[in-house]
Parts: sequence; structure tokens; C-alpha cells
Amino acid sequence: MIFPIAVFAPLAGALVSGLLGRAIGDKAAMSASILGMVIAAICGPLAFFQLVAGADPGVLDLGSWIEAGRFHVEWALRYDTLSAVMVAMVSFVSMLIHIYSIGYMGHETNPKYRFFAYLSLFTFAMLMLVTADNLTQLFFGWEGVGLCSYLLIGYWYDRPAANAAAIKAFVVNRVADLPFAVGLALIFFKFGSLDFGVIFPAAAQHAADSYTLFGTTFPALEVIGFLLFIGAMGKSAQLGFHVWLPDAMEGPTPVSALIHAATMVTAGVFLMARMSPLMEYAPTALGFVTFIGASTALFAATIGCAQNDIKRVIAYSTCSQLGYMFAAAGVGAFQASIFHLITHAFFKALLFLSAGSVIHAMSDEQDMRKMGGLARVIPITCTVMWIGNLALAGIPPFAGSYSKDAIISATYAAGTGIGIYAFICTVLAAFLTAFYSWRLLFMTFHGKSRADHHVLEHAHESPWVMLGPLIVLSIGAIFAGWALDNWFIGADWQHFWNGAIFNAPNNHVIENLEHVPAWVEFAPLVFALLGIAAAFLMYIVNPLLPVRLAQSFNGIYRFVLNKWYFDELYNTIFVQPAIRLSRLFWQVGDATIIDGVPNGLAELTTDGSRQVVKIQTGSLAVYAFVMLIGVVVLVGIFMLSR
Repeated sequence: MIFPIAVFAPLAGALVSGLLGRAIGDKAAMSASILGMVIAAICGPLAFFQLVAGADPGVLDLGSWIEAGRFHVEWALRYDTLSAVMVAMVSFVSMLIHIYSIGYMGHETNPKYRFFAYLSLFTFAMLMLVTADNLTQLFFGWEGVGLCSYLLIGYWYDRPAANAAAIKAFVVNRVADLPFAVGLALIFFKFGSLDFGVIFPAAAQHAADSYTLFGTTFPALEVIGFLLFIGAMGKSAQLGFHVWLPDAMEGPTPVSALIHAATMVTAGVFLMARMSPLMEYAPTALGFVTFIGASTALFAATIGCAQNDIKRVIAYSTCSQLGYMFAAAGVGAFQASIFHLITHAFFKALLFLSAGSVIHAMSDEQDMRKMGGLARVIPITCTVMWIGNLALAGIPPFAGSYSKDAIISATYAAGTGIGIYAFICTVLAAFLTAFYSWRLLFMTFHGKSRADHHVLEHAHESPWVMLGPLIVLSIGAIFAGWALDNWFIGADWQHFWNGAIFNAPNNHVIENLEHVPAWVEFAPLVFALLGIAAAFLMYIVNPLLPVRLAQSFNGIYRFVLNKWYFDELYNTIFVQPAIRLSRLFWQVGDATIIDGVPNGLAELTTDGSRQVVKIQTGSLAVYAFVMLIGVVVLVGIFMLSR
């Protein structure tokens, strides 16, 4: 069976590259890592198409993993439509990123075998997550992608900013993973197992169960749904837990592409779809998912409009697009959520790698204010980046127009108050998405050049080892939506998913997509075109207009430029109090008490010893006199005691 080969081939490449890289050299290690990814990229899509062609879904048991009392966990791979489509996407996109990295990391002085080992291990951890047949194995992959993101974001360990970003990503995700782990414990408490085969069929039977906390009773599945989603918020950088994602840009650009397109941040969206049989019985939790997703889509889009770092603009774009996916999951359109996840993987990887090509051409410059007019210098990169932005903005017939429009229509078709809120947020976000996308294009590739002439002298198109993956991804950004539309949400969607995603009997959102009003279907396109027109007016027709607006609305501009001051707020509420508390524990608890008490006793003993030593005169007469005094004292005590 080729499915497990797709999962374990990246692990083999990671082991060869990581363990033997120093001995065999960078080139051999890179070749082993890429070979593993090529095998996975062949087997993954083949396994998916076999399933589409009629192969039976199932579970591949690899053996017993954990035995502890009644807690039993098998190491198994779940082979269904949801797992297969994720494996196909992750393996294929990651393979292209691996190949691209050959050129991008070509001048790297640090050991490249370590970088490629981390990339392959990252891919394997994500594949373990999406193929898990139980929540314990899923948690293994969940923590695995967190570890690998830390290693890759901080790959340039000699840069303080990269180290700080890696720690920030790790800590923020650990905070979100605590409630996620508590949610897993509650699932085991309620269902007696963490196996999907046990949990999913029994979800309806536990729909009325309650959970008592501090004297208050809550619906058990609602509590579990909230806890699982908080974990998803951390991995997928949703509002409140989003602060780590932009800082992750400190890592190499291929890392950014892998995190944002194929791994890590998509884990939370996948979790909601995988747990749909349970989440469908937690409507309040799903309402919260919708609210956070829609709010994040709009919030992150506002920040993207003011950023000047080319990678940070795309990073906030990821944050916003993930919000779209959660908004869809929240209204019960899990299929549309995964549809956008797949199409987004193509055009987001394309955008990040294109940004890497720009940075490569501009001698590591990332500030768009120091670019302009690059279309003449790097025309292929400009072309593919236009394609990626057309897909991101949802302009037909590019991939994003199918999946993002389906999400916006689904929020309206839900027919609920929170659904209408999500509809308004996502439509407004469509306008802002188009605006900041074309702001990026115009500032980078068009208009008058603002680049340093010494930088422009050395600017050049990237090598074909980098351009090749960009061209392949651009094909996906054009055709993926059209190719997958009928399978994911079209007339054949129920047969395609074959129960891999669960919809409750009262959930008719996907069917209702065909019956939304025409104005709902056209609203995203109209708002996107308005966003493009606004960007054209401000950055091509009248380039001084953004400056005047920033001066006229300086407060709003500074607020958005500084990312709503979330970092400053968290620094005041969490970071500084934690530092002060740590300093208190260090200076008082550790230095004064733990170290101080034994040190003080030792000092006291030393001083006493020094005083006692002074009576050692060496004179026999003195010693005899002292002994006589002692005898007199003892005789006196004896006589008085009688």
C-alpha cells in the first residue's frame, strides 16, 4: 500500500540528513531529504486518487503503542478522504519547498543538512497529525510540528530576533496546548477512549451529558469543543493567539512558506474538520468558532494594509485566510473550510516563495518602501506573484474565487445571527485583502523605483531551481479551485467525502450554497475589485495620497501599523509581571533563601571555628590551668546536685 510510504518517506529523509549529514556532507544529505519528499509527493496524490477512484477507506494498524491500565493506544494510519487529501497536499507542496530551498539556501554558511532535516521532520510530523486514527497520535504530530517550527524559526540561531521569535512561537503554542490537553482528558473521561472509532459513533449518545466545574454545570461536549478550539487557535494563530505568526518571519523564507501553506497553521483547521462528529453537537462552541474566525479575518486584514515588510504582509494574509476557514467550520461548512485550506496552500506557498525570490534578488531587502519597478528586473517572479495575488483576492477563475466565495456564501446560507456577522466581516475582509495584495504588487513591482542603486545593480532573476516550483504552484493557484470544486462542495460532495466529515441531520449549509441570492455570490468579487481600484488610485495614480491619509488619520494609522498594540498589551499584562515575579523568585527565593541559608550557616560555622582556634596557644601551663578549672567546676556541680 502506497499510503504509508507517503507518510514515512519524509521521516527516512530526515533521519539520513539529520543523523548522517555531517558524515556524508550537505549535498548528499540534501539529496536524501529531497528524495524522501519526491517519493512522498508521488505516493500521496496517488493514494488520494485511488480513494477517489473507488478504493475502500480504512485503518492501517502498525502495532500497539501505549498500554497503561485501561488506556490503550494503537499506532495506526487513518485512510479516508480527509486524510488522503491532506497527505496529497502536504507532501506535494512540501516537496516543492524543499526543491526551492536548494537555490534559496545556496549561500548559507550554516550546515544545510540540518535545515533540510528539520524541513523533512516538519513534514513528517504534519503527516502523522493528519493520518492519526486517535487523538493521542494526533497530539504527537501536534506537538511535533510545534517543535519543528521552533527549530526552523530559530534556524539562524546567531540572530537574537530569530531566537526571540522561536521562543515566542513555542510559548504561545504551549499556552494554547494546555486547554487542548485538558480537552483530550475530558474526552477520555467521557468516552473511555481517544480512538476516533470509539468517539465518533458515540458522540450523539453523549450530547446531553453535562460536566460540573466549581458548582456550575456545563454541557460536556460544549466544554470539550471550546477546549479543542482554543488549542486550534494557538496552532492556527487566531485572534489573541496570533502574535507569534508575524514574528515567525525571522526564519528563512522556505520555512515561512511551509508553516503558512502546508503545515502548522493548517493543523487547527484540520482538527475542526476531523472532530466534526463531536463539534456538530456543540453549537455554542461552533458559534464561538465562527465569531473568532470572522473577527480574525477582518482584524488581520486591517493590519496587512499598513505593513511594509513584504513577508509580514503575506503573514497577516495567512492569519486572515485562516479566519475564513474557521468561519466556515463554525457554520457547519467543514467541506468549504478544507476546500479553502487546499487552494490556499497553493497560492500562499506561491506568494511566500515569490517574496523569497524578491528578497533573493534584492540582496535580502524586505522593506517594500525600498523597492518599486522590479517588474522589469525580475519579470517571471512578478508574473507568478500576480497569479498568487489574483487567487488570494478571489478573482475568477483563479483558485481562491471558488473556495473563498463558497465560505462567504456559506456564512450567509447558515441563516443565523452569528452567520450574518461572519458574512459582513468576510466581505469587508475581501475588500481589504484585495487592497493590501495590490498595494504589495504596486509597491514592489510597479511605479518608480525607490531601491538603492547599488542593490539594483546586483538585482537578478532567481535560478530555475527556485523558479520551477513557483511555476508549478502558479498552475495550482489557477486551476485547483476549478478542479476540486465539484468534489469538495459541488453536486458530488457527499460521495466524495464518504463520511470523512460529518454533518448533523439539521445541517444543510452545503446544500443551501446553491440557493443564496445572486448579490451574495457577486458581493466578494465587487468588493475585491473595489479594493484593487483603491490600491491603484493610492499607489499608482496618486502615490502621495497614502502619505496624506496617514498624516490626516495618524492615530488610526499608528494603531494599525503597530498591529493594534497587541504585543505592547501582552508585554504589560503578561511578560513584565512574569519577569518581575521571576526576578523575585531569583533574588529572594533562590539567592536569599535557598542559597543564603546554607551559605549563612557555613559562614557562621567558619567564624565560630576561627574564634575557637584562638584558644589554641600551645602553652602546657595554660592547658593545665584550664583543665584544673574544669575539674573544679565539675566537682562544684556534683556537690551542689547532692
